[in-house]
Amino acid sequence: MSEITVRPARTRDVRGIQAMLEPFVQRRILLGKDLVVLYEATQQFLVAEDGEGNLIGCGALHVMWEDLGEIRTLIVVDEWLHHGVGRALVEALENQARTLGLTRLFCLTFEVDFFTRRGFSPIGEQVVDPDVYSQLIRSPDEGVAEFLDLAHVKPNTLGNTRMIKNL
Repeated sequence: MSEITVRPARTRDVRGIQAMLEPFVQRRILLGKDLVVLYEATQQFLVAEDGEGNLIGCGALHVMWEDLGEIRTLIVVDEWLHHGVGRALVEALENQARTLGLTRLFCLTFEVDFFTRRGFSPIGEQVVDPDVYSQLIRSPDEGVAEFLDLAHVKPNTLGNTRMIKNL
């Protein structure tokens, strides 16, 4: 396997991100995202590419609150699994989170072992104080609803584990 580079996504990467996402949507592992939503979130994404510049993975950092962010849409193409791509993406997203001043990172995942090895732990019901909860519940963002474990997102999150890491 060749060199792995992790860098901020550009708009020209968005269709490639959607192409990487689609097989996971088909397998009901990740929720689908419309192309316009991916373009709107371009600045949240990092991409991993091989030595020839082919996209081999991606991940996004979404700020949820002053101290809290979420790792979203973490994908590694099948041929590159177990070659350090996911680890490199998570480390880069954590660095980005620290730069923004975040102290906690959330993820909703089936890949519990992977995230546990990176210092994440499963979380219970209440992980923010009531005042923050009352603000977060106003967000129209589905990821925030997943974080808060709201009933209306439960059908889409069955089998996933909510995890958090202190940075």
